[in-house]
Amino acid sequence: MVVVALKDVRGIGPRSLNLLNKLGIITVDDLVTHYPFRYDILKRGSLTDTIDGDHIIIDGRIESSPILVRFKAGLNKMNFRLVTASGVVGISIFNRAFLKSHLVVGTGVTVIGKFDKKKNVITASDIKLETLSAKIKIEPIYHLTNGLTNKNMSTYINMALLGNYKEITDFIPTEYQEKYNFVNKRTALNIVHNPPSIEKLEEAKNRLKYEELFSFMFKINYLKLENKKKDSGIKKAIDDSKINQFIKALPFELTSDQKTAVNDILNDLRGEGKMNRLLQGDVGSGKTIVAFLAIYANYLAGYQSALMVPTEILAVQHFNNMNNLLKNTGLRISLLTGSTPKKEKEKILFSLAQNDIDVVIGTHSLIQEEVEYFNLGLVITDEQHRFGVNQRANLQNKGKRPDTLYMSATPIPRTYALTIFGDMDVSTIKTRPKGRKKIHTVLKSEQEMKEVLAMMYEELKADHQIYVIAPLIEESETSDLTNVNELRDKLTVAFGSKYKIGLVHGKMATVIKDKVMDDFLLNKCQILISTTVIEVGVDVPNATMMVIFDANRFGLSTLHQLRGRVGRNDLQSQCILISNHDTERLHIMEKTSDGFEISEEDFKLRGHGDLFGTKQSGDMAFKIADIKNDYSILLKAKEDSYNYLLKKAEEEKLLKQKIIDSIIHS
Repeated sequence: MVVVALKDVRGIGPRSLNLLNKLGIITVDDLVTHYPFRYDILKRGSLTDTIDGDHIIIDGRIESSPILVRFKAGLNKMNFRLVTASGVVGISIFNRAFLKSHLVVGTGVTVIGKFDKKKNVITASDIKLETLSAKIKIEPIYHLTNGLTNKNMSTYINMALLGNYKEITDFIPTEYQEKYNFVNKRTALNIVHNPPSIEKLEEAKNRLKYEELFSFMFKINYLKLENKKKDSGIKKAIDDSKINQFIKALPFELTSDQKTAVNDILNDLRGEGKMNRLLQGDVGSGKTIVAFLAIYANYLAGYQSALMVPTEILAVQHFNNMNNLLKNTGLRISLLTGSTPKKEKEKILFSLAQNDIDVVIGTHSLIQEEVEYFNLGLVITDEQHRFGVNQRANLQNKGKRPDTLYMSATPIPRTYALTIFGDMDVSTIKTRPKGRKKIHTVLKSEQEMKEVLAMMYEELKADHQIYVIAPLIEESETSDLTNVNELRDKLTVAFGSKYKIGLVHGKMATVIKDKVMDDFLLNKCQILISTTVIEVGVDVPNATMMVIFDANRFGLSTLHQLRGRVGRNDLQSQCILISNHDTERLHIMEKTSDGFEISEEDFKLRGHGDLFGTKQSGDMAFKIADIKNDYSILLKAKEDSYNYLLKKAEEEKLLKQKIIDSIIHS
């Protein structure tokens, strides 16, 4: 795709450029793929048939000369009366002073706008100085920011399509374009931004959805096929006696599911093919020890391991736990994160390259260009859904033929897993470790806060700790949702004299956030108020209560993840969901603690968005496609991309390379 500068698009000045950048629109490609999030269907109508607040297209003749009112900052408003077949109506239009000379009494015009039935006024978005056809008008509506209008966005997009977007790379191979009778990409883009009819719009959208899903599934299938090549694996010799000895020495007994998962992984490591396995389990099911055993087995075979996690705080927890559980094995373990001091980082990098480190635990730092491994044999990504395909591929490329293990505490709906991970081996842990009790979950209204506070006091009196979750960081003028600062003030009044309260949210500096979390872990503070940043976080065994405000604002999967922060011991734990809305949906949380059942329900209700949030999901942040609603298109794209990858035709290598390059270099 040719990258064209936004500033070269006609009509986009410095101010507009800054506003577009705020929306994440950096290139012309970003601009033309800034798809409408909905469409207003404007039908030609009459005043008598139109409901208050509806958009309308209506013909008429001007009855009164326009009156122009000017405001500060160059703004203006024009008012006049229009005689239509169904009566006289007032017309108001903003910032169209240039039309005044054309709006002569007796002139026929077509007005497009929103009808205020009580005031008998149409606030016009446009006035056409000629009679339009009787067809409906489909108006695209875009996500905007202050200072940008819908008309501005539409104008910029169309100018880009007309003048600047010289080359459009089409990722759909010719054979599939012909198979499905798709229009070309330029035509499809023009249609979604300027729909001539509902039928044409749907055709164009389906074509763009297919391309987006084809490209995504191509990446997935490419990685799967690469991993399955028999000659790409490392056949590893593992000392079973040492593995068994280690398992017997653990301070707990592995569950049957954990034992099965360990055997699956050991067989993969011994095999000639490269391991490509997903280890999924419910929150608190014990995936971590299975991963540690895989690392130990890889170490016994003489290879290095890399464990990549999404947050520094989780990396530190894994580092400490591994040092504790594997302290007598001889493993040399290092921690590499963004906050690692420069001198220590240089030392770690040198040691990795010299084979003086057996396992490194870290965040995205593990895939930086300067990180080199001596003989990387195992790659593990924890909370794998938070890393895009590109990031996972970059980590694999650090080794010559490393085995790969993905871990996820977000149970993936069966229909989704069969599609995205269809060629990946899957190990599932459902059974909870012995001694873990089911978390008692209750739904409370805001009017029952006194009862909630009493329940919290009982837990604190028993020397237990409490998580409190709010959806917002700060007070918002446009929202009545609870924010963490407000909660801190209220809970300080209730408990502050006796119990210490900590505060954590995403805008805090990592050092400060880690200090608060450490204090909570050490029971230096008894109540931790937070946003969802603790969804993936450290284990605090003494935390026995989770209180979630405005629970209706979260997806079921997120609620389940949050709930899983408690119940990490043999004590009875509780989760209190506070909401006055959507209680029917939230009752699912009261009825079941099965994360797989919850994920299926969440997928039905919300789609993949909550499971794979757009900020974390990388490649899953689709612009026009939707996994839930476009599942049939996804299945086609999956099959077609797989078949296409198997072809060796020379003329098709170019497209293949373009998509593969997007994995390696993005």
